[in-house]
Amino acid sequence: MKLGTRLAALGLAAALSIAPAQAADKLTLLLDWFYNPDHAPLVIAQEKGIFAKHGLDVEMIAPADASAPPRLVAAGQADIAITYQPDLMLQVKQGLPLTRIGTLIETPLNALIVLQDGPVKELADLKGKKIGYSVASLQNAYIGTVLASVGLSEKDVEMVNVNFNLSTSLMSGQVDAIIDGYRNVELISLRLEGKPGKAFFLEEHGVPAYDELIYVTRNALRDDPRLPRFLAAVEEATIYLTNHPDEAQEVFVKSHRELDDQLNRDSFRATLPRFAKRPAALDVGRYERFAAFMKEKGLIDTIPPVDSYAIAPR
Repeated sequence: MKLGTRLAALGLAAALSIAPAQAADKLTLLLDWFYNPDHAPLVIAQEKGIFAKHGLDVEMIAPADASAPPRLVAAGQADIAITYQPDLMLQVKQGLPLTRIGTLIETPLNALIVLQDGPVKELADLKGKKIGYSVASLQNAYIGTVLASVGLSEKDVEMVNVNFNLSTSLMSGQVDAIIDGYRNVELISLRLEGKPGKAFFLEEHGVPAYDELIYVTRNALRDDPRLPRFLAAVEEATIYLTNHPDEAQEVFVKSHRELDDQLNRDSFRATLPRFAKRPAALDVGRYERFAAFMKEKGLIDTIPPVDSYAIAPR
């Protein structure tokens, strides 16, 4: 090779070596609530550079209004929102152009919780008792189904809106049981307060199993190439959580010092087995069964095809 040609080649190589890396694709994700252990895979993906590895610059935002994220995504003000599988069916019924693209937590967290030393030992003991709830949504459908499993109905109990004072209302005796209490939060907080609880799991008493937390985007972004990369990064982070729980927990609390207490540490551990190891996978049968349940309870009028509101990005 002639000297001039060699110098030109070397110059080109040097220029390429110092050229800036291609900018990561931005993605805005709206959480369902303030940061908590439910978001561990996302925090790990961020803090361990896994999003960046997949060419993504993900901005995660905790909402001021927990009901707002799906609406904001539908309106084009963000790319992805975390919401609940049951709520997605209601959002679709309302005409929001949303599509489920992945799963964060693949089991129900909601439970009917009572105090271990309280008056309710079995579900049948709920007759004539008060049940507290936080936000009006699917509680009546859940309670009606659970009560029916022991020959009772909604008329046999009194529903009390306790806002978000679930644990305190139960410990104080204001109510005899709570619905909306999470098995990875309220059940733990009760134990730490010296008032251990007992959980009746909805999916063991007639309510079809469902994905507690899912990722949704607006329909216009169904084929957005960023989405498969986002889910691949979340999957990688979830596997890291599974393989290295101690290290992952320290990364989590270091990035969010306000969560470094016993409740959140115990909640972190309790939530680990519930994260979706294959977040992009879609269980069509599960969605069909829950849609049928919602129609039976009068929550939706028709059962839409699953692929009209849920996909598994490739």
